[in-house]
Amino acid sequence: MAADNSVAAGPLLVVQEEEPAGALVLPLGVAPKTDEPLGVMGRPFDRRTPFFIGLTGALGVAVAYGIARGIADITSVLIIIGLALFIAIGLNPVLVFLVGHGLSRGLAVAIVTFGFLLVIAGFVLVAVPPVSHEVQSLVTNYPRYKAELASGKGSVGSFVSKLHLTSYFKGKSQLNLSVAGGVLGAGKVVLSLGVATIAVVVLTIYFLIALPGVKRLWLSLVPLSRRERVGLLTDEVFDRVGGFMLGNLLTSLVAGIGTYVWLSVVGIPYALLLSLLVALFDLVPMVGSTIAGVVVTLVALTKGVPVGIATGVFYIVYRFVEDYLLNPRVMKHTVKVSPGLTIIATLIGGTLLGLIGALVAIPVAATFQLLLEEVAFPRQNKR
Repeated sequence: MAADNSVAAGPLLVVQEEEPAGALVLPLGVAPKTDEPLGVMGRPFDRRTPFFIGLTGALGVAVAYGIARGIADITSVLIIIGLALFIAIGLNPVLVFLVGHGLSRGLAVAIVTFGFLLVIAGFVLVAVPPVSHEVQSLVTNYPRYKAELASGKGSVGSFVSKLHLTSYFKGKSQLNLSVAGGVLGAGKVVLSLGVATIAVVVLTIYFLIALPGVKRLWLSLVPLSRRERVGLLTDEVFDRVGGFMLGNLLTSLVAGIGTYVWLSVVGIPYALLLSLLVALFDLVPMVGSTIAGVVVTLVALTKGVPVGIATGVFYIVYRFVEDYLLNPRVMKHTVKVSPGLTIIATLIGGTLLGLIGALVAIPVAATFQLLLEEVAFPRQNKR
């Protein structure tokens, strides 16, 4: 007899979900009896509900915004810390050399710091006498200069008269307030720069002493299976940054010597001071040599327009030789970065972070190139 597949007539049966084993089913509104003084815990919230998903997303956006805002607020501090760490890594090969000859790391740091302070003291001793002399001369001759500008006498006075600015130099005017505000603003800038410089020096000394500990802390964050390779890559990065510092000091030395020879030949005053200034600014690739060249050219104009033009041409030619011939080839041998990448990295770093960005651009580019060559490219070449 065939099975009857029809549905029997009658009231429909409602199938309810089975309650978990041991669950107590009570009528609506009746609280379960329990020994807990505050009652039985209810079911957890459904995390798949739109409200919970939206709340979680909103909290995530708020946390991300707070982190980004916090990083933006401490950008200047992070730049100081990063610059100090960069300088410490660059000076580390010198410490390694001194430690290798039997000195303790603390004594090696003391020697490097003492040498740095000697350089600063020498620069100050060379710079203070001519600067103080010029300031004293300006204060003494200021009334005469102002009278000539107000009357339109001399080449500068004639130029001021053509621009209709002579009224600003007659009696008291709003220009005095602007000058006072400018001096106050300049004082704030100098004070901030001084505090930042002291912070960089102190942090650099600290990082020089604690660099091995910082490296161990960094490697402790890496899994044990990859720690050896990451340590070797870190040492290579340190060597390239140190090579950059050595090469940069070499090009700066060439710039300072070349400037001293040129200024001595043409008879421009303060040749030694200007040479040290050029060597200092030349530590910043591409950008620094331009700024130093403009300063020296302006000083050379005091000896006459032909001397100023000749000095400007000298620095244009020297910048071309250094930025496109000398510096890229030095960096190719010390940092192992191609000349084209050196120029591109300097331009990008200067655009993003100004002078500091241009200074650290080449080591950063060398680090990225190392990671591409040793990590990214080998993985991509695997089948």
